[in-house]
Amino acid sequence: MKELNNILNYSFKFSKEISISVKAILVLILVLVIASILLKLFKKLVVKRLEQEDKNKFDTVFSFVSWLLYITIFLTTLSTSGVNVTAIFAASAALLIGVGLALQTFFQDIISGIFIIVDQSVHVGDIIELDDKVGRVEEIKLRTTRAVTIDNKVLIIPNHKYLTSSLYNWTQNGTTTRESVEVGVAYGSDLELVKKLLLRAANEHPNILNNPEPLVLFMNFGDNSLDFKLVFTLNDSFMASIPQSDIRFKIDQLFREHNISIPFPQRDVHVVKE
Repeated sequence: MKELNNILNYSFKFSKEISISVKAILVLILVLVIASILLKLFKKLVVKRLEQEDKNKFDTVFSFVSWLLYITIFLTTLSTSGVNVTAIFAASAALLIGVGLALQTFFQDIISGIFIIVDQSVHVGDIIELDDKVGRVEEIKLRTTRAVTIDNKVLIIPNHKYLTSSLYNWTQNGTTTRESVEVGVAYGSDLELVKKLLLRAANEHPNILNNPEPLVLFMNFGDNSLDFKLVFTLNDSFMASIPQSDIRFKIDQLFREHNISIPFPQRDVHVVKE
């Protein structure tokens, strides 16, 4: 028994101020194991009462909080076991500063991820636009958000981008969005006919909603054309480029059938001979 006590009281000395006994190590391992079991039981009880979307959010936050708890338990256990924790920090101060600077962006991403989950500004399934990139959110993790673009490319967004850039959530107010197609016609064209044909192009498309009705706006008297904008409503803005392309084809067909020309920029060049 005396030999066992001597082994447990044996210390690993790292410096004149830092020493860790075998007993302290065993206590630390025991406390971490108990904490791990309790955290798993707590997670299991909470997850049972949550919906699937809330489960994903809880898992993300729980993983971050768990690491904070493990670190706190680790330092507290060492301190109560008689280990000079202050000396450990002092001995590794330079290393901690270097690691802190290197992980600055990493922790920015984590904090931003928590803000996103708590604030609920972005949900799985939302269509977002960030830095001129559009994608449908597939997964929100603690450090990154995973989105898929219209051409099926995976877009990995660091979460700190939400705090440093302007984010457009296309579906925050619902799945329907207002889209548009712009076109110019030659001066002297029958404008009422132009309006009628533009509305016809929108109304005949199967993916364009009738409520609210498509709208034609006379935008400007341009340098080379009379500029119009056809505004319509879609239920799937993520695929907006396809209906927009279909409508442009239809407008070109209708304009040709009714002899309405779409002008292009022209310049007169005068050559002066000396």
